[in-house]
This record gives sequence, structure tokens and C-alpha cells, in this order.
Amino acid sequence: MKHLRSSAVLLLFLLNLPSAIAHHSFVAEFDESKPVKVTGTVTKVEWQNPHVWFYVDVKDDSGKVSNWGFSGGAPGQLMRRGITRDVIKPGMVVKVEGYRARDGSNNSSGGKVTFADGRSVFTAGSEDKIPGEAKETKK
Repeated sequence: MKHLRSSAVLLLFLLNLPSAIAHHSFVAEFDESKPVKVTGTVTKVEWQNPHVWFYVDVKDDSGKVSNWGFSGGAPGQLMRRGITRDVIKPGMVVKVEGYRARDGSNNSSGGKVTFADGRSVFTAGSEDKIPGEAKETKK
């Protein structure tokens, strides 16, 4: 019986390991010295743990389109703020402010999303930096 209980605990640990590995801290993933502000059309929304991701096609001055991925908070965290899976939908034009991924890819924290009608929502995780706000100083 003791062996069975130990095996069950180990199995639960191993099943939850991918979520623990997939989760990241803001400073490990994003560079707060590289703010991003883009406007484009939402192409895809992935509403799943550990983070919601949404993708936006952004057109540069020459007309070239690039797809940006934005990491948001966990679905439960966003729902507690009143942000449901229907708030950001493919086809919407949005302005997104966040911080660029440290690896230089077209990925960013999805801190603030502003809709065509001027409404905005904070979509990042609670540990993420909020675009446009002053940095906290540690004493």
C-alpha cells in the first residue's frame, strides 16, 4: 500500500511538471527596457493554461505584415478581472502595449490591449509589468 501511495504522488508530480516548466517569470522572458506598442488585426487566440496567447498581424510602414504573439495572464486570472474568452476575438483591430521577448522574436508580454472604441484591458499576469507605469524602486 505504501508503494502504491508513493507511486501515485510521483505520477501526480510528473503530470504537473510540464505546467511548472512552461510557466515563466516576467523578467526571465521579457525585457522591460524594450517596450512594444503595435496596432493590428487579431488572427488567433489560445485560451489555455498556463498563459493565454493571442496573435496580431501588424503592418509596417512599407506594408509588410508580421505576426506578433502576446502572452497574457492565466485564463482564471483574466476571468476574475472580467476578461472572458470573448473579449479578444480574431478579426478585431487592437493596439497592444507590452515588452518584447528577450530572445528578440516577435513575441511580447500582452500588458495593455486597447480596442477600436477606446476601451482597454490589462491582459498580462499579475507579476508582469504594466506598460506606461513607472518602475517600482526597491529600498
